[in-house]
Amino acid sequence: MLPVVSPLPPQLDPVVRHLYVHVPFCPTICPYCDFHVLTRRAGLVERYLARLDEEARELAATFRVDLDTVYVGGGTPSFLRDEELRALAHSVQRHLGWGRLENTLEINPGTVSAARAAHWRALGFDRASVGVQSLDDATLRFLGRQHDAAQAAAAVQTLVAGGFRVSGDLITAVPGQPLDTDIQGLVDLGVGHVSAYTLTIEPGTEFARRGVNVSEDDERAGFERTEALLTAQGFTRYEVSNYARPGQESRHNTAYWLGRTYLGLGPGAAGHYPSPVLTVRRTNPHLHEWLTGAVGETLPIDAEEYVTDALFMGLRLQHGIDLADLSRRSGLNVPQRYAAPLRRNVERGLLTLEGDRLRATPQGWWVLNRVVTDFLEA
Repeated sequence: MLPVVSPLPPQLDPVVRHLYVHVPFCPTICPYCDFHVLTRRAGLVERYLARLDEEARELAATFRVDLDTVYVGGGTPSFLRDEELRALAHSVQRHLGWGRLENTLEINPGTVSAARAAHWRALGFDRASVGVQSLDDATLRFLGRQHDAAQAAAAVQTLVAGGFRVSGDLITAVPGQPLDTDIQGLVDLGVGHVSAYTLTIEPGTEFARRGVNVSEDDERAGFERTEALLTAQGFTRYEVSNYARPGQESRHNTAYWLGRTYLGLGPGAAGHYPSPVLTVRRTNPHLHEWLTGAVGETLPIDAEEYVTDALFMGLRLQHGIDLADLSRRSGLNVPQRYAAPLRRNVERGLLTLEGDRLRATPQGWWVLNRVVTDFLEA
C-alpha cells in the first residue's frame, strides 16, 4: 500500500494531472531496446491487468488526481488484445479518470487495422504515437523491427484517417539510413508531430553485445539535418528531439519537461509525486516483483535537486524555463543560488538569459548534459 501524503507546500500544485501507464509486453525485443519489456506468456497478461487495477485504486486513494493527460506506453500497448486494452482503459477510467486534454497510445505499425483504430478511439484515445523508426526496409531490418516500410506507411494513414493526432517516431544516425527520405515520407503521410531520437547503444542490449557504434559525427549530422528538413516543412522544434505543427505538441511529455508531477502505473513505471517536503520520485519494480505488490525505489527530492532536475528538463524546451516560476516552486532564489554557472554558460554561448527566461542555445542543446553538470557542481 502506498503511504498517504500530507498537504504540499503552497508553492506546488497538490493535484496530480498526468498519468503514465506502462505495458511491458512486446512481440519481440528490438536490439537497441533497454526498457522493461518482455514477451507475453500464458496467464501473465491477466495477472498484469489484475494488479494494474489494484495499483490504480491505491494511487486514487493516496493522491488528489484530476487528469489532463494519460499516456499508455511500453513495450507495445497496441500488442494487447482488444479486450485486454479495454480492461486497462476501464481500470484507469474507473479509479483515476481520463485525460481532459490528451490520451496517447503507443502503437506498433504491425498491429494497426481500421477496425482496431476505431476500437482505440472508442476507448477514448485521441493521440497515437507510432513506432515508425524508418520508412526504409534495410534500415528497419538493421533495427530489428518486425514491420516493413509499407506497413508503417499504411498504419499512419489508417490512424490519420481514423481521427487521431498522429506522432511518428524516427531513429536517426543509423548506418546507411536515407534520412531525407524518411523525414519527407513521414511528412507526406500527414503526421502532425515527429519524435526524432539518435540511435543510442545502451549497455546490456543486443547492439551493445554486437559492438555496434554510433559516431559523434553521424549523431550530429542527423541532429542538424532533421531540424533543417522538418522546420522547412513547417514544423517547430519545440524540444530537443521533438517537432510539431502548431497545436500538435505532446501535452503529456511537455508536462515532464516542465517538471510537473505525474503518476506512474505499472511495472517499471516511474512517477514524480507530491510529498510533504517537495516531491518524491519512485520507480516501480519489474513485473514479477511488482505483481506481488512490492513498492519500488523511492527518492525524496529536495529543493536543490528539484531545481537541477527542472533545469535539465526545462532547458530541453525551445522556450526554456522561467527562473522566477522555478524559484517560486522550489523555494530557492535560483538566479542568486546559481549565479556562477548561469554567468559561465551565458558567456560560453550555451545559454541565454532574457529577464527571467533561461534558454539553451543550439550549441547548448548539443552539450546539455555538460551544462547541467555545471549547475550540479555549483
